[in-house]
Amino acid sequence: MGKVTGFMEFDRNNGSYQPADKRITDFDDIFIPVDETEITIQAARCMDCGIPFCSSSCPLGNIIPDFNDLVYNNQWKKALQVLHTTNNFPEFTGKICPAPCESGCVLGLIKDPITIEHIELAIAEKGWAEGWIQPEPPAIRTGKTVAIVGSGPAGMAAAQQLARVGHSVTLFERSDAIGGAVRYGVPDYKLPKSYIQRRVDQMVAEGVQVRTSTNVGVDIPVDTLKNDFDVICLTGGSTEPRDLTISGRDLSGIHFAMDFLPQSNKRVAGGQIPEDIAITAEGKKVVVIGGGDTGSDCIGTSLRQGAVDVTQLELLPMPPKERDITQPWPVFPRLYKTSSSHDEAEATFNKDIREFSVGTKAFIGNDTGEVTGLRCVRLAWEDVDGRYTMKEIEGSEFTLEADLILFAMGFLHPEHTGLLDDLGVEYDSRGNVASDRSFQTSIPGIFTSGDMRRGQSLVVHAISEGRNMAYEVDKFLMGETYLRSTLK
Repeated sequence: MGKVTGFMEFDRNNGSYQPADKRITDFDDIFIPVDETEITIQAARCMDCGIPFCSSSCPLGNIIPDFNDLVYNNQWKKALQVLHTTNNFPEFTGKICPAPCESGCVLGLIKDPITIEHIELAIAEKGWAEGWIQPEPPAIRTGKTVAIVGSGPAGMAAAQQLARVGHSVTLFERSDAIGGAVRYGVPDYKLPKSYIQRRVDQMVAEGVQVRTSTNVGVDIPVDTLKNDFDVICLTGGSTEPRDLTISGRDLSGIHFAMDFLPQSNKRVAGGQIPEDIAITAEGKKVVVIGGGDTGSDCIGTSLRQGAVDVTQLELLPMPPKERDITQPWPVFPRLYKTSSSHDEAEATFNKDIREFSVGTKAFIGNDTGEVTGLRCVRLAWEDVDGRYTMKEIEGSEFTLEADLILFAMGFLHPEHTGLLDDLGVEYDSRGNVASDRSFQTSIPGIFTSGDMRRGQSLVVHAISEGRNMAYEVDKFLMGETYLRSTLK
């Protein structure tokens, strides 16, 4: 396995970031990768562990020990081939995946785990630099037609897989560009949009028809899709956000994160936002409600827009900094982590901006209907008969000033009105589109995958869902398939 003693000789080197005070001046990529020589050293840390829990911890089933070994032995092109066997877009996961594979790394039991995510990114980037990544159009066309509605990572992965086996694929997107949440939800400083566009260009060269600014169910009746395509694939996002319906909710200056972040990304791309709907943090005191990745993205974006103060509130208590008995290896743990945006905020304001175990009681406004703050209360969490419950701490109420409040509390389920209701698909108990084990909905010939099926999740799950659905669609259309599935 590469250098058998490498894990004893070399320490983890995960790259670095541009200085915080410099990087918040623009939306350029903040990551500084290590050089090729150092990547081979990092690959040398991969142990001959016998059972690669890293691979089983990866939703895509990436063959991680193999590509590590190939990188160590300077066989980069073959490493890319191995990586592409399981992952259509390794640069996406290499940039923004939380790396559950690294949580399953055997070395992580005794030392820092292998930097799998950035080895993956380095392989993909070398593939693009060397011209190894090229369109792979099919040799034969099947004559079968597939409509894919929703162009996030699940839809993109499914489209590419199905086009490569010869089906005529049309990818529909209601926004003006392909990519879904990775295009307009993830800020450019984490994932430059050139990474997405080169994959879109590759897919188009492989025969995928792209139709943007097309809202299926509004611009195109669902009956048209049923008549024109052999199969319909539903790969939209989980886009109904959680709300806080408390006093003052109707004040201006309170917005969902996924209204705020797409506007920023469109500005960075050179677009114009009409003044009457524009949301900006410039010169404002910002409060972000929600402690996940989307909340972190709101922080980093607010800093770059010129916020004068930022506070992040989280309903749940602060997670542990290390694994405890409730999160044993190789489970992907929920741990206390400091994102690049948190570092930027601390450097800017000289304080930790995060508050845990805080509930929001009401929003406060002025006479003109603008939000000026919020009333909060501290919470105590306790185990009651095996159920984690919260209660307000008496006398702990406090007030925060705010000109802009952003909800980053996650999502409930996909939008039902329009496409889904018009199709008549069934929903599961959480409001997601219900499907069987073959990703087929309650209506024969209509499939679903990604957040629309499983609920809000990670980019690596979305790509895996799209690939697995493509396997089932191809088998449905042809009776057999040569595509790969992590479920088979």
